[in-house]
Amino acid sequence: MMHQILPVSNKGDSGWTYAWIPIFGPVAGAAFAAFLFLNL
Repeated sequence: MMHQILPVSNKGDSGWTYAWIPIFGPVAGAAFAAFLFLNL
């Protein structure tokens, strides 16, 4: 988020099409681990 907010010259694209991966990955992993913990 700071990459988009801060005024840095020649910084390029913020890459928001990729931003969901670092958020969804750990959440999905934690949900899968909790499922395995509770059902095994």
